[in-house]
Amino acid sequence: MAAILALPLLILAGLAALAVLFLISDDALGGSSEKVPCADALAFGGARLPAGAYDADCRVESWLDTHYAGTFRMPRAEVRGRLTGLSPQGAEPGTAGCDHGVDLCLELGVENGGLPAGAEAHAVTANVTYEDATTARVRWSAFTT
Repeated sequence: MAAILALPLLILAGLAALAVLFLISDDALGGSSEKVPCADALAFGGARLPAGAYDADCRVESWLDTHYAGTFRMPRAEVRGRLTGLSPQGAEPGTAGCDHGVDLCLELGVENGGLPAGAEAHAVTANVTYEDATTARVRWSAFTT
């Protein structure tokens, strides 16, 4: 009989412990962003970090889905060729549909032209901003949906 009466108290104690966990944790359910090598971030989307890339900074966030994101700089003259080489269906990078302030972009996914060989992601985006005559800043994203 005592065990049956104690059950509601145990349930309340468990709920209180969960509430405390949510209050004190920045990431109670997972999904926090972690720094990763950019080679890993690009490989998830079927690409490689270009030779000569610098200022690379990449992160991964994973819980129900996985999302790699990062930025790096590279020679501006090489950007279009690198992006064109990613698409197995020959999708060309362009300016249509790009975010505001982006000079060149490419979106790849299962629905719109396929993904590079070896990609684990379901979708890949690359947004390029020309910083000057010789430098391009690339924002990379590869994620599952």
